[in-house]
Amino acid sequence: MRVSVFGLGYVGCVTAACLARAGHEVTGVDVNEEKVAMVGAGRSPIVEPGLGGLLAEVVDAGRLRATTSSAAAIAASDVALICVGTPGHPNGRLGTDALERVGREIGASLRGRIGACTVVLRSTVLPGTAEKVLLPALRSGAGGPKPDIRVAVNPEFMREGSSLGDFARPPLTLAGCGEEETASLLRMLYADVDAPFIVTSVRTAEMAKYVSNAFHALKVCFANEIGDICEAMAVDPRELMRIFLMDRKLNVSEAYLRPGFAFGGSCLPKDLRALLFAARSADLTLPLLGAVLPSNEAQTRRAVEAVLGTRRRRIGVVGLAFKHGTDDLRESPMVTVVETLLGKGCDVRVLDRSVTVARLVGANRRYIEEEIPHIASLMCDSMEALLAHAEVVVIGSGGDDAAQILSLAGPDRIVIDLTRGVTRPESRREAEAAVRS
Repeated sequence: MRVSVFGLGYVGCVTAACLARAGHEVTGVDVNEEKVAMVGAGRSPIVEPGLGGLLAEVVDAGRLRATTSSAAAIAASDVALICVGTPGHPNGRLGTDALERVGREIGASLRGRIGACTVVLRSTVLPGTAEKVLLPALRSGAGGPKPDIRVAVNPEFMREGSSLGDFARPPLTLAGCGEEETASLLRMLYADVDAPFIVTSVRTAEMAKYVSNAFHALKVCFANEIGDICEAMAVDPRELMRIFLMDRKLNVSEAYLRPGFAFGGSCLPKDLRALLFAARSADLTLPLLGAVLPSNEAQTRRAVEAVLGTRRRRIGVVGLAFKHGTDDLRESPMVTVVETLLGKGCDVRVLDRSVTVARLVGANRRYIEEEIPHIASLMCDSMEALLAHAEVVVIGSGGDDAAQILSLAGPDRIVIDLTRGVTRPESRREAEAAVRS
């Protein structure tokens, strides 16, 4: 394929060199004449193991050249990859000046062109940037709407110091686009890349890199705070983490990495508090771990605010235990939601078939008798009874009851799905819009 790569910084140089190695005819573009001269001579403008040798190889083979002319690059391209920088301002706002400039230049270069051109955004950008920044810039440069410009988002997952290997064997190749033709083109472009090829929406692809980087940052801080508390308690942090990482079922896995509602139960809150107490006793501050419980409580507050925002009084709650399939009410966020709504004057009814007050024993029974003795009067024994009462249905846990109630709720009831899993995203947005109106 004929490919142009706009921006010969870290991502652009590696991308251009690796695509040329795969046999594509690549033109690198940059406003910096020194970078263009270096790449054109087969020399690397950045420090990256193996890149200098690869650039020399593909330039000598005639598969990579470099230019400062956007028009010349587009004239020799079927697909344009944008790899320009998106620096952050001091307040965190994304800098898109280079993206807008390149978009206008590409658009201007496409004037009068016959046939489609695909523009692939590889820079790290927030959701909505392709739609609100890149497309308008392309159209502005082209002098108006040009239907044969297709835009896709293709974030990179490379690490400095190992980028050539990461390009060849990334965790996945992600294509955010709306047309099958565009997905097929990107599939061909990365045919030599050893990774699953995933097609998704443009906005999801834009967000993916931020989620990955935020999680990587979180892991570094988590490991460092655990190291601090381990050393304070005479525990070898490396040995501890070696054992921790051996658990591929819960620790290093997809377990718990599912957007839903707040955590609760008899383990997580208690054990986190104990760890933070031990840190304070050792004169340690653990900002990351210390923020977990407040973050969890914020989820509960948002749930209450969403219900109160409906301005309806009769509330039906599906699920009271801290998670589906258990009768454990200890530190259940749904108990907090119900208690708060009662305190605000709401008339609440609850359906949770796992929680039958008459048969509860031990800690659960003591918890109800001491903390929420009025719970029995709130419980419903059927979906029909709950729906007969509720103007608003709050889904606090998944399962068959939640799915069935959703199908029976009808258009006259507002459904607030705290699990984010029973209703579709568009259904949740419609419910939120109804609450706001």
